[in-house]
Amino acid sequence: MAEDPSPLPVVVVAGLHREARRRAVETLLRAVPGAVAVHHDLDAIEDGRVPRTLRDADGVRERGRPRMTAPCACCAVRDDLVPTLLSLAVGGTYPLVVVELWDSVEPRALAELIAAAPAEALRLTGVVTVVDVDSLVPYLTCGEDLAEQGLALAPTDRRTVADTFARQLEYPPLLAVTCLGDPDPADVALLEQLHATARRVSLGSPELARAALAGVDVDAAATRHHPACALLPQEADGHGVATLVWRRARPLHPGRLYAALEDLTCAAVRSRGRLWLADRPDALLTWDATGGALCIEHAGPWLAALPEAAWELEPAARRVAAALDWHPEHGDRGQHLTFTGPGLDRTTLRRMLDSCLLTDAEYAAGPDGWRALSTAFDALLGIPV
Repeated sequence: MAEDPSPLPVVVVAGLHREARRRAVETLLRAVPGAVAVHHDLDAIEDGRVPRTLRDADGVRERGRPRMTAPCACCAVRDDLVPTLLSLAVGGTYPLVVVELWDSVEPRALAELIAAAPAEALRLTGVVTVVDVDSLVPYLTCGEDLAEQGLALAPTDRRTVADTFARQLEYPPLLAVTCLGDPDPADVALLEQLHATARRVSLGSPELARAALAGVDVDAAATRHHPACALLPQEADGHGVATLVWRRARPLHPGRLYAALEDLTCAAVRSRGRLWLADRPDALLTWDATGGALCIEHAGPWLAALPEAAWELEPAARRVAAALDWHPEHGDRGQHLTFTGPGLDRTTLRRMLDSCLLTDAEYAAGPDGWRALSTAFDALLGIPV
């Protein structure tokens, strides 16, 4: 009896810098004889159809034009990608398929989609973002909407270049790095501080293929970005680039924080984390800022605000993170924000953040008194009470 074929290995390659991304794909195709790459070209959508190419190291082997079922181009890619991969898995013809994502497509959703496909047919072995180090700061400081750059995935796509690039950069466990000439040490330091746990390999290196085929754990990657237990950057300082980690076990005054938002947002090229507003003592809020734009969102309740019977329904990683940070009075409530960037003034930034905390007198009023504080965030951010 013939053995069942092994699942088809799949590598996802993302990145805003098109030329560098395609060089990474070519490197993988040359490194694995017989490998093919799938790419949906969202530049050339016509009559509601998305051009799809299948190519190998010698050129294009096949073209298709799947129909869009929604105005979102990324949705069209999601609908077509797994069926395409499953068809390529039949017969065990290909040793590897490289999924080259279009410029502004973020890798997380598609990586999780592939990982959820039948395990006997597909095996996600790697997720790679290609980073042109020379473009690192320009991308992270670009507050333009993707639509202004012709990179929006749908009419409702309101993402900016900066926040899209940040998510492409911070999600994958592997970064393929390139630059023109010798990299600026400050740019290298910024990259290392933003994603210290990523494995970094040089674009074009034989090591890229080995690293891309080493395997990837999408559950672990998701945990790294879970609002309540995110693996955030650590305190660091090098080559003029610094990271401040700000942690406090006292709630923030909503009015003073609101007044400081612009200065805090512009203090670093990248900041993120979780925060605790006094007037919403049970709400875990996320902070995500890049390129001068800030997003604060409600991410559910703090673990301490839930009945203990509900704790078992939460991910184990969240329970562990909460236990490590547990305060005898507040539980897992607290501030954990990180700010990273060149020329970061940590002393001034720390002082500014501390000034937004409740004073001793305000803190003494307790949660009932805190709820009567400023409602500055209500209208602007729509955070539920």
